[in-house]
Amino acid sequence: MKTIHIGIIGAGRIGKIHADNLLRMPGAKISAIGDLFAGDELRAWAASRAIPVVTNNSIEILERPDIDAVLICSSTDTHVPLIKQAAANGKHIFCEKPVSLSVDQTREALAAVKAAGVSLQIGFNRRFDHNFRRVREIVSEGRIGDPHLIKITSRDPNPPHPDYIKGSGGLFMDMAIHDFDIARYLSGSEVVEVFAQGAVLVDPAIGEQGDIDTAVTTLRFESGALGVIDNSRQAVYGYDQRVEVFGSGGSVTADNDYPSTTVVSGPEGVTRDKPLYFFLERYTEAYMNEAKQFIESLQNGTPVPVSGHDGLQAELIALAAKRSLEQGRPVKLAELTAGTSVG
Repeated sequence: MKTIHIGIIGAGRIGKIHADNLLRMPGAKISAIGDLFAGDELRAWAASRAIPVVTNNSIEILERPDIDAVLICSSTDTHVPLIKQAAANGKHIFCEKPVSLSVDQTREALAAVKAAGVSLQIGFNRRFDHNFRRVREIVSEGRIGDPHLIKITSRDPNPPHPDYIKGSGGLFMDMAIHDFDIARYLSGSEVVEVFAQGAVLVDPAIGEQGDIDTAVTTLRFESGALGVIDNSRQAVYGYDQRVEVFGSGGSVTADNDYPSTTVVSGPEGVTRDKPLYFFLERYTEAYMNEAKQFIESLQNGTPVPVSGHDGLQAELIALAAKRSLEQGRPVKLAELTAGTSVG
């Protein structure tokens, strides 16, 4: 088995999650980790995991001849320059979503990847969730006939700090982009039209940043199917992640994951555990699976499971949703042209 030598750029929460997963994975070796604010704390963390190199200079990682692939886990505004530099240095790339907040810049990054002949996988971890993957298998096997309706519920347990909103790209680009990707994944069809409505019902400070915290987005697919996505920044009972695909021959649903399946019944009512409370709990296995498949694709020379095209399509849907909200009308993806920014 070929060992893939990895460099990680960005050592925040998600970068460390990927690092810990890769360290448990046969065939992967982390050769270096970098962060703009690398200091004693990160060096101690890396030393405890036998990661030999810690740097605050991403170029140092990209130019190392012993590194085969890089994970880009830094802030969104750094993704495109890093992708271009990585591609120019012949490194395969895993990049967290979104690629950028500009369709034009994302297309430039994808062009650089194609020209260099390297692989690029986008971090849509929900595709690797055991529940959603099983739904996709059932749909693709034709067991529910032709999909007619795709319903997705995606609600966070707590809203982010308003300061986070400033550089996030907003609810559609930061949060719902996962749902836009899952809608394409589950339906097996491209989205052609988007209509979105939104409100500020959770935190007025989010509205002061020009964003929304509650939304309903309807999708029209190329196949003729329809989709409905509801998002909220606050579900007081936990992390709410459910899907249903309804088709001509039946339906398939995926419920939340829970700490246990125990249900207590008594004279006062029937109770069960709340859903797993945060995305790190809910998608622990999915994060491991996406990293594993990235490594395996490089070892076997096969296409990555979530491509740059997938990243671009999700961004286009997010941009269409934002435009729809602003203009109060359905927006066709065909309307969107290169150079249009979502930020």
